[in-house]
Amino acid sequence: MAKESYIVGLDIGTSNIRAVQAKLNQLDGALSIIGASEVPSLGLRRGVIVDIEEAVSCASSALEKLERMTGVPVVGANVSVGGNHISSQASHGVIAVSRADGVITESDIVRCVDASQAISIPQNKEVLHVFPKTFTLDGQSGIKDPLGMTGIRLEVDSIIVQAGLPYIRNLNRAIAQAGLEAEELVLAPCAAAEAVLSKRQKDLGVAVVDLGAGTTGMAVYEEGELIHTVVCPVGSQHITNDIAIGLRSSIETAERVKIQFGHCIPKAVAKNEEIDLSKFDPSEEHATTRSYVVEIIEARLEEIFSLVNNELKKIHRDGKLPSGIVLTGGGSKLPGIVDFVKNQLKLPVSLGLPENTNTVIDRVDDPSFATAVGLVLWGERFGQSAHGAKLDNVFKNLLSGKVAEKLKKWLKSFLP
Repeated sequence: MAKESYIVGLDIGTSNIRAVQAKLNQLDGALSIIGASEVPSLGLRRGVIVDIEEAVSCASSALEKLERMTGVPVVGANVSVGGNHISSQASHGVIAVSRADGVITESDIVRCVDASQAISIPQNKEVLHVFPKTFTLDGQSGIKDPLGMTGIRLEVDSIIVQAGLPYIRNLNRAIAQAGLEAEELVLAPCAAAEAVLSKRQKDLGVAVVDLGAGTTGMAVYEEGELIHTVVCPVGSQHITNDIAIGLRSSIETAERVKIQFGHCIPKAVAKNEEIDLSKFDPSEEHATTRSYVVEIIEARLEEIFSLVNNELKKIHRDGKLPSGIVLTGGGSKLPGIVDFVKNQLKLPVSLGLPENTNTVIDRVDDPSFATAVGLVLWGERFGQSAHGAKLDNVFKNLLSGKVAEKLKKWLKSFLP
């Protein structure tokens, strides 16, 4: 067996495509990030592909930059999925234990999780993930891992994440045309959670809010398991659009003004501080005040985080997450956003940076790279790209039952 394997994460976002490559040492399990690239993305709107040719060109460019940096060819990657076509719902599965002595095997767990997928799914949707929350064995609830236990009736409560079938097909087609194999499609907020959350945070209760350009994704965890996820069709690009309308300027000028003078709290800036727009674009001859720009930013952020709070209310977790909110994504770099969200959601708030990663590449230590780094960590823990992954990790967390069964047989064919 090779001593080293490589894992690639490809985050296809509305405004940027980011790729990260890591090397996994099979002998000691050490993972180190050896390369990262970022290119502006075209052909995407609100997290989904609207022009395949442009998306393919941008993805190819990001992968080429990554290969030049690392010297390692990229043949497969874990790819992020975004867009407000994502939905999730709770489900329940029940099976009878197969063995006569009642000992729970991996096959029983896979069948039970598979049974939880026996729900009505619209024709234009497909199952992206199945996340088992807790198992119940002969009436004993709250079991995290029933493997090896003894019983007759095994039940599972799961969260099923569904994605729009046309969007997934377009994404797969774009990845294939870029000469890449999609080893796994992973919901972007769940990937980001792998990079920025600790086990303790997931146990206590926490929500990752991924503030991207075109969408805002959220994944909520409690007792170590995912309990809710959603993608809202509003992001930081909408803030830029609002500034452009308010200042009657170009999008490019509005973006530069947002980056240089943006803030989330009007009280934190001087009311009489002026911004000369001609310094950003000679064709712009008028000036504005910084407080006006900040008021525009505040108004859009209030809308975004009211949507987030409404989702928390749906699952009765508004104001009730001990580990609070962890912000990731490029939009989370706005000055003052941590204090703003604290006031809006009445919860502890922190900025999520990729943790537990061994790298000398400074650029990945950034909230905008959380999803790309998380895709690599996802591949290490669960995916087939990490060739040394244990079988039980593969099945406990990810795939639909039928795919898991096929993958299980394929992996076992290589075992002695």
